[in-house]
Amino acid sequence: MPAAASPSVAATPAGAAALERLQAWPGEHRVVVGLSGGVDSSLTAALLVEAGWQVEGLTLWLMSGKGACCAEGLVDAAGICEQLGVEHHVVDFREHFKEQIVDFLVQGYGDGITPLPCSRCNREVKFGPMLRWAAEERGIERIATGHYARVRHGEQSDNGRHQLLRGLDARKDQSYFLYDLPQQALGRLVFPLGELTKPDTRAEAERHGLRTAQKPESQDLCLADHHGSMKAFLDAYLPPRAGEIVLNDGRVVGQHDGIEHFTIGQRKGLGVAWSEPLHVVRLDGAMNQVVVAPRRDAARGDCVVGAVNWVSIAPPEEPIDVEVQVRYRSGAVPARLTPLQATEADVAADRPYRCRLEFEEEQFSITPGQAAVFYAGEMVLGGGLIQA
Repeated sequence: MPAAASPSVAATPAGAAALERLQAWPGEHRVVVGLSGGVDSSLTAALLVEAGWQVEGLTLWLMSGKGACCAEGLVDAAGICEQLGVEHHVVDFREHFKEQIVDFLVQGYGDGITPLPCSRCNREVKFGPMLRWAAEERGIERIATGHYARVRHGEQSDNGRHQLLRGLDARKDQSYFLYDLPQQALGRLVFPLGELTKPDTRAEAERHGLRTAQKPESQDLCLADHHGSMKAFLDAYLPPRAGEIVLNDGRVVGQHDGIEHFTIGQRKGLGVAWSEPLHVVRLDGAMNQVVVAPRRDAARGDCVVGAVNWVSIAPPEEPIDVEVQVRYRSGAVPARLTPLQATEADVAADRPYRCRLEFEEEQFSITPGQAAVFYAGEMVLGGGLIQA
């Protein structure tokens, strides 16, 4: 076994606990690790190898050119596999990524919503395809990733379902982006970093001597990283569409160069001179208008959420009290969730669950296209996309 997989330096307490969990994992210890070339996925592979698992690395080639998901990531992922002495596989997913993510984003922004690509990418591009590839090509039933989240498997839960839990590091918790995973996927996932903090991860990566130990994190969506900025990405796919910036009553207060460059709640960069600060409250795709208002008029007490996936519990038939997170960096807030009748479009898309959320206190920046994720403490109950 390579030296990097059996470091002579003692593990940190968090690393030692992670190793113990992996060594005690029930069932077969064969796994495919999704490797992006970053420190999180690198340490995931290293810990599994150190724990005695049979590991193979898999990198999905999503885009050509610069960026964490492209050439640099592929090189670093290959280097980690060489360092750990495990096989590395690269699968060309560029066309699938374009269909599922790029086209989805372009359509959404053009329609005046702010799409959330990450949860869709996790379900349609990463976890689902990786699980199929691992089983069909390698005969391996489990995959592992470097996400900061946890899974309580069915035999350990109180309802017999696999339950998705927050990562212990609140600053790095990524459960918000995983709400859309189905039960059959959850049961086959391993998240070795779910009970580590980011400093723990860096320390453990140094202990293993990983080449990615001090690699900086990407601060942007991968497409923004790839194109240089989100504006550059959108400009590459959407033609310029100048239009008006208006108040709620229709008064024109400015001009814009494309509604896709604005998001709900935005205050800076509007290019509007007014007697008080204005915030974006609505993007009207049909009229090609950016609607703005003072902050006191920008909050909302409720919203409708569609395409709901109930990840850890069965779909409720009656109203329930939940905690809701409406953006990745926002805190969870109390709300009343009431199930709604599915529309024909919901049923046709095999997404038959909708609900209305009524917040205890009005919320700022409720954004169509973004996810509303429902929690009960550390457990992700489910989530969906804000529609209105």
